[in-house]
Amino acid sequence: MAIANLHETLLSYTLRKNQLNLEITQLQSQKTLATYSQADSQSLLSSQKHSVRDYFKNLYENDPELQAKYKDYTEIPDFEAEIDKYTAAYQDQLDELTAWETAIDAQITTDSAELEEINAYMESMKSMLSSNIQEDFNYGLNG
Repeated sequence: MAIANLHETLLSYTLRKNQLNLEITQLQSQKTLATYSQADSQSLLSSQKHSVRDYFKNLYENDPELQAKYKDYTEIPDFEAEIDKYTAAYQDQLDELTAWETAIDAQITTDSAELEEINAYMESMKSMLSSNIQEDFNYGLNG
């Protein structure tokens, strides 16, 4: 009976260990996705800023009044406001992605710690069982 209970306990630890390994793998995939999302957001921001620059540069080059009033297109008042609008939107996305990535890291750390505990406990049990079996075997030979 004790052997059956011990076997069942080891199986439950093995199951939990496998679940944790799977969860850690899934979390690492999500972290990779977060990193890709950050890169995509940065690329989008760059593209949007480039479009704004092109628009204002074209506007400046085709308007003699603007050329007389401003040294270059970056001095047009709406230029900075447009750039700031896209930058603020990007920063909001970046903050969300960073928070998501931080939560993923925290869960990976928690799962890894639990996995280490399970591994240590299972090794301890296996060592204890080996020692007890060896003692029982030696007792049988000495008796």
